[in-house]
Amino acid sequence: MPIQIKEENEGKTVAVYVSGKLVKEDYEHFVPEFDRLVGLYGKLRVLFDMTDFHGWTAGALWEDTKFAMHHFSSIERIAMVGNTQWEKGMATFCKPFTKASVKYFDHTAAAEARIWLAEA
Repeated sequence: MPIQIKEENEGKTVAVYVSGKLVKEDYEHFVPEFDRLVGLYGKLRVLFDMTDFHGWTAGALWEDTKFAMHHFSSIERIAMVGNTQWEKGMATFCKPFTKASVKYFDHTAAAEARIWLAEA
């Protein structure tokens, strides 16, 4: 599955792992699960791991944009973990679409990303 979601730290952190190229249908499971977690825990801290990510189809990009608009205030922090320059650029690009603090980490610093997410 190209999008996997996992609760961590008793729901304080949600790890989202993306791989391959996302298509519109990938959001059919992801969005309801994310909505459920927001309903349970309120504002979330998200580890967004893009280590093997290759982008979106046009339909998936539209679903991602709708998701970002809907969850503009639902996320407190986003730690973006990747291994390419364009993924690093995504951290800057996505800032206007969220109230969350956003920070990029190279995949070799994934442990640091988790520490940053856990900070008060």
